[in-house]
Amino acid sequence: MKAPIQARLAILAVAIATANVAQAQSADQALASAPAAASASAPASTLSWNASAISDYRYRGISQTRLQPALQGGADYVDASGWYVGAWGSTIKFARDAGGDGDVEIDVYGGKRGELSPGLSYDVGVLRYFYPDNKLGQVPGFVSAHTTEVYAQLGYGPGYVKYSHATTNLFGFVDSDNSGYLDIGANIDAGNGLSVQLHAGHQKVENNAVADYTDWKIGVSRQFEIATVALAYVGTNASKSAYASPRNGKFTGRDALVLSVSRSF
Repeated sequence: MKAPIQARLAILAVAIATANVAQAQSADQALASAPAAASASAPASTLSWNASAISDYRYRGISQTRLQPALQGGADYVDASGWYVGAWGSTIKFARDAGGDGDVEIDVYGGKRGELSPGLSYDVGVLRYFYPDNKLGQVPGFVSAHTTEVYAQLGYGPGYVKYSHATTNLFGFVDSDNSGYLDIGANIDAGNGLSVQLHAGHQKVENNAVADYTDWKIGVSRQFEIATVALAYVGTNASKSAYASPRNGKFTGRDALVLSVSRSF
């Protein structure tokens, strides 16, 4: 027997907070946060690794961990030509809370970055979100949480605009292919190892209008010798009833301060 419509909507809304496909900094957010990180003029190919601990894994403004901490890490290979591939993972809670299973998200992505003209950068690619053993397809009113998005981004100076388009169902929502997310932001170098991050985004969930919302973030980070520390104020205008955790009823899109410590090597 299917759950009452309000309960189903609440569970579905939490499911869209996948990954992050990921905040916290997900693979998708990391790609957006550095629009000119690697251009076609890069002098050499690079392989880098990253690891972080965060007080709340937020993806597109919604908590993936029921407002609790997460451990994250990834690896990226960037060719001198601007082509790149990478993988990123995080602990999560949303799938199990929604009646499924699994506590890990793994994102795999690839694409091409470069410059269209001096100061004008581009980034295009594809991102696949995997949720091993999520079993949401066995929960009434859901499909599997696995999701694929294609994305395109333009950057100029510290600013960027990016659009991500789902070519599959989005994070467990039934009949939600062709959903889209618009991301506008800036990453400003403030000197002395400090940077400021500004972001606003809008998520549209195809055929699930109750799950549409806008999110925002204002953050600051400081790079130290051994790690980077970041603090961000995040929030959304998502429906409080739709985005309540099925586990404890808490609003997963509420305004909050998020603290992270990360290291790249």
